[in-house]
Amino acid sequence: AGMAAPATLQRSVVSPAGRHTASLIFLHGSGDTGQGARTWIKQILNQDMAFPHIKVIYPTAPARPYTPMKGAFSNVWFDRYKISNDCPEHIESIDSMCLGLTDLINNEIKNGIAKNRILIGGFSMGGGMAMHLAYRFHQDLAGVFALSSFLNKDSAVYQALERNESVLPELFQCHGTADELVLYSWGEETNKMLKSLGVSTSLHTFPNLNHELSRTELEKLKIWIVKKLPVEAAN
Repeated sequence: AGMAAPATLQRSVVSPAGRHTASLIFLHGSGDTGQGARTWIKQILNQDMAFPHIKVIYPTAPARPYTPMKGAFSNVWFDRYKISNDCPEHIESIDSMCLGLTDLINNEIKNGIAKNRILIGGFSMGGGMAMHLAYRFHQDLAGVFALSSFLNKDSAVYQALERNESVLPELFQCHGTADELVLYSWGEETNKMLKSLGVSTSLHTFPNLNHELSRTELEKLKIWIVKKLPVEAAN
């Protein structure tokens, strides 16, 4: 009994050109879809974010009532009391989505992909979701990336890491200094907190970038992805 099993998440997938030996899960921002995030990235790069050996998966968050939109339904990974780093987290919705995304990770493992060959990250709320998923439940993933994202000041992630002994996935973070929705200072504070709790982090700062993705940022991200998930020599 307990919680009902989460429904399988809809997704858009970019298959690897060659032998599939690693997987990347990209979580969209609030109100978007997996297909929407994929299309946005494709417009910026003039092509899909694709790799010879890495399958790229863009899942879609199920629609749910979203408090910052006065309870209107939206495709969000979890609810928030408000868009601020200074309020409690809506932990029930975060934890139930961690179950659904764990199914997605386990599905890749069933397909023969080692856990340390799976990367997870996302834009905005998607990056926040990825940090919860990796640092609280899946500390053996290859790495985490968070683009224009943040964690609340008293985040359950920080609480989990205070008690942690194991080696943690590296965090690749990007943030625009002109972001008016998720302030640069929130991203910076998140980075400092995680670093102080033993996470190896980098924070790439983009002057004049608002709450959006840029080509330079995506090119940097791609280089980091291949560093974390290198092509394996054929056995």
